[in-house]
Parts: sequence; structure tokens; C-alpha cells
Amino acid sequence: MAGDDIARAIALSRNVAEVLIGEDVLAQAGALFRRQFGTGPACIIADDNTWAAAGQAVEAALVASGIPVRRHILPGRPRPKPSVELADRLQAVLATDGSVPVAVGSGVINDVVKHAAFGLGRPYLCVATAASMDGYTSAGAPLSDKGFKKTIQCRPARAILGDLDIISAAPRAMTGWGYGDLAGKVPAGGDWILADALGVEPIDDVAWPMVQGPLRGWLAGPGRIAAGERAAIEGLFAGLTMVGLAMELHGSSRPASGADHQIAHLWEMDDLSQDGERVSHGACVAVGTVASLRLYDWLGTQDLTRLDVAAVAAGATSMNDKAAEIRASLGTGEIAARAIEETSAKHLAPQALRDRLDTIRRIWPDLRGRLAAQLGPASDMAAALHAAGAPAEAAEIEVDRNYLQRTILNARFLRSRYTVLDFLDETGLLRSAVTATLPGVPVRAKRG
Repeated sequence: MAGDDIARAIALSRNVAEVLIGEDVLAQAGALFRRQFGTGPACIIADDNTWAAAGQAVEAALVASGIPVRRHILPGRPRPKPSVELADRLQAVLATDGSVPVAVGSGVINDVVKHAAFGLGRPYLCVATAASMDGYTSAGAPLSDKGFKKTIQCRPARAILGDLDIISAAPRAMTGWGYGDLAGKVPAGGDWILADALGVEPIDDVAWPMVQGPLRGWLAGPGRIAAGERAAIEGLFAGLTMVGLAMELHGSSRPASGADHQIAHLWEMDDLSQDGERVSHGACVAVGTVASLRLYDWLGTQDLTRLDVAAVAAGATSMNDKAAEIRASLGTGEIAARAIEETSAKHLAPQALRDRLDTIRRIWPDLRGRLAAQLGPASDMAAALHAAGAPAEAAEIEVDRNYLQRTILNARFLRSRYTVLDFLDETGLLRSAVTATLPGVPVRAKRG
């Protein structure tokens, strides 16, 4: 069934031509390359870890198929940073000849190769080494550009190979990260429901069912995923693949990303570290997911039909004051400038805010029902994340209570995308919601 769904999505894709998932399919890398790219040459890009896991076998398969191959191997420790600067260096490596890039790795390797290949106008092959994120088939490359984390629209790989033997052998933590990234689609769906209900951004009737229809099935059985059961890992990888295709078809990351990712991106921009390594994207998203769901839990207890529109509108923060808050929180450099630009794009003038508050008051009973149907309790999600081997609490990635509060309050500034953070801010409830949902035990935070 998952294979059929992926095949139907590929048929709609403008860029992805083939996804090959199965056991012992690494040996087919040469044949896949020939089908999609011809006779080469190829340039394998990996890091020390992914080269050992799959790179040598990929090179052997390409050579056996008569394809000339060269390689560029990055250090594996510390893990490469997903940045435009690294992507630009790889673009220079690739520009020395006309070789087809072959990304062997997971999130970072795929994203930086995606950006480098796009800059050269070349298609590329991605050989996945872990079910750790949803970007294999997506057009976006979430990269840091001069310190500001953003999703840059590129083109996804023309072909993706996922060998279940390799993916199942990945470190259990990486599989947990993938589960965390997939779990984020639950509150991201809630955020899209809010945007749809308020006329900000309508739900896409193609991308929405691709993700939200099978999402609960993909997230079922987290303990089986943690145990490395092959069928469960295959389902997780298929789900991440489908989410990437949905993002490509929609033209943005909206089907997969909301407040959960905005919270995560702030920690990634801070280079949040634990045990000498940057905390992974999937781990940050997992914690951001639980934080978002706790805000939704609290919001569901509020009676917004009694919202005092005049009082809330009178106390609303002006764009000038938001800009001052952004500079106080994020500095006066390019990060703050971009945050101000993103925030300005969604800031409402006084009359528009009053109109929106009137709408919220009027539609709240129906909207609350739609959200309840989409979202489960944060406690249930936290338990599932733990069962899958992913973190759920800020303390587990060494973020203390104050740091978590700052992150949630500042996360709405990063994107013009409308989320629960904006909904709470517009209704004058954001600080109350954050205070009410913060964990009570402080833990010292490590900043990278």
C-alpha cells in the first residue's frame, strides 16, 4: 500500500522520477543511476560515517555498472552543519567537472548536496542511510544562511534509494529523530487548520490527505520502531518519503512544518549542543512538537466566544514594538532584520486585527472541534516519542525553563507562516499560555 501511495505521488512530482525502497537494494545503485542519469560520471558525497555505512558499497555498484566515480568525504565528527556555506563549498567541488552528485547520507548530507546541485542546475541521486528526517524527497533545503535558519526552495533528488538493511542498521537515536520529525506533522496540521479557518492560507486538498490521511498509521507502534523491526522502519521511511513529496507538490514546507519547527529552528540557530555534538533537527522538532501540543491543550480549555475584542485590540503590540522586541532578543544584525521582515508580512493593522478577533469569537466552537479532531493530548505524544527513542521534554536536550520560554515567545518571529503562536499572540493569550504550559523543573542549558 505504501509503495502504491509513493508511486501515485511520484506521478504528480515535477522532479522525483524514482524511489527504490527494499531489502538488499544497495547493489542496484548502478542500475538505478544508469536509468536516471546515463553513464556518468558520478561524484559521491558522504561523511566518514555514511561512507562506512553505505558509500563504499554504492561506489562498488557504480563501478560495476561502468560509471566513472570520484568521491568527496567530509569529516563525520562533529556532524557536518547544514549551512549555505558548506553547500557552496560542495558546489565548488562539483563544478570541477560535469559529474552527477550522489548524496550518501541523511539530513545534512542530502540538504547541502541538494542546494549545491540546484546551484549547478544538475539532478542528483540520494542514497538514504537513516529514517531520520523527511527531506529526501522535498524541494526545500533547511539551511543556516549567515546564522539564520531558513528553508531554501531547490529541487529534490531525481532518484532516491532506501536500502532497508542500511536504514534499519542506523543508530537507534537517528530513527527516533525521524519519528520526531514525523510527529511534528500533528501540530503542524493544527496550525494549517487555524490558517485555513481564518482565511490566511487554505488547506491544499492534494498535499493535506497525502500527509494527514495516513499519519496516524505511520506513527503507530513506536516501540516497534525503537526495536528496529524491519516492517516498522519501512513504514516510517515511507511516511517520511511521502511527506517530502507533499512538500514538493505544495511548493512549500507548510504540509510538514509549523510552530514545532520554528521552535526547533531557534535552537538549531543557537547551535544547541549536548555531549559535544549539535542536537539533531529531529530531536529539536520532537521537543517542539510536545511544546506546541501543550499550547493547544491549554487553548482548548479557553472560551474564546467571550473574547473582549475591544480590549484585546487596544492592548495589541504595534509592529514598531515587535521590531524592538526582536532586536532585544535576536540582536541588531541580519538575523533580526530577517525576523522583522517575516513578522511584518503577517502583522495586522488595527482594524484587520479587530476583524480577525471578531471572526475567532464567532467560529471558535467549530474551530475548537476541528482542532480536537486533529490533535491528541501532549502527554500521549510525549509517551509515543519516548517509546520511539526520541526526546519529548526540553530537559532531555538540556534546555532549561527560561530558555524554553524565550524560545517559544521568539519562535513566531522567524516565519511569516501563521501558527498557534500567532493565534495566541493575536488573542492576547500567548504569554499566559506559555507560562501555564512550561515544565516546572529547571535544568542548566548548554549552548553550543
